[in-house]
Amino acid sequence: MTSDSEDPNDDVQYHLEVSEADVADSVLLPGNPERVEKVVDYWDDHDIVAEHREYRTATGTHDGTPISVTSTGIGGPSAAIALEELARVGADSFIRVGSCGAIQEEASIGDLVITTGAVRQEGTSKEYVREDYPASADHRIVSALVAAAEELGYDYHLGVTCSTDSFYAGQSRPGFEDFEASGSDERIAALQEAGVLNFEMEAATILTLANLYGLRAGAVCTVYANRVTGEFRTEGERKAAKCASLAVSYLAEMDAAVEEADADGWHAGLSIDR
Repeated sequence: MTSDSEDPNDDVQYHLEVSEADVADSVLLPGNPERVEKVVDYWDDHDIVAEHREYRTATGTHDGTPISVTSTGIGGPSAAIALEELARVGADSFIRVGSCGAIQEEASIGDLVITTGAVRQEGTSKEYVREDYPASADHRIVSALVAAAEELGYDYHLGVTCSTDSFYAGQSRPGFEDFEASGSDERIAALQEAGVLNFEMEAATILTLANLYGLRAGAVCTVYANRVTGEFRTEGERKAAKCASLAVSYLAEMDAAVEEADADGWHAGLSIDR
């Protein structure tokens, strides 16, 4: 039984200040609250339903499909709070939308990285489950993101992401006065050798919690930096938002196709272009 001290609000969530009527089943999760306005640019309509701390939530429709967006702030701890409270008001599908640093040369500035799974090089998910539990993306959301990227004509890369707790030392960047964390060079080299595509800070937490709770999650990020070529540009900022918004509409069609076919899950034999 949950005591009042652990659950201060019956209806409105403590951090997000949202209730069940405020949020759609599918929610996009950018980090920066300012990015919310850029996400909703591609929707049919929207209303800002809550703003508190780093969390800004808007709900509307995209191609007639209900959709929400909630900013999470930076890192796993605040992203976990967002997912926890969104799940408590009925959301069941989540797409992390953001920017990232590529660690493979072929992932160019402005390309998208669609995450299939994440290295859990962060601490939040470890407070929920053992370290060898996989942070895997939902296959239906991955398929919807790929379909959206193809439809939009965006260059994208499909593979494993590394999520960290530190933008600097955790991603093998120098800290203040060129401080270098122990094993920094070896860590990034090992990830590159394993074929890991990119660094970011929220995907592993979001994917892990979604899997633990029987929910669905994925991630799509625009490449701002390439650690191999040494480039950094905020190019293609809106691509991930547009791809994720379209993916939610595709996801609704995929879900409808599964229901119509009375299938156990989405598979290649079902078409979203019925």
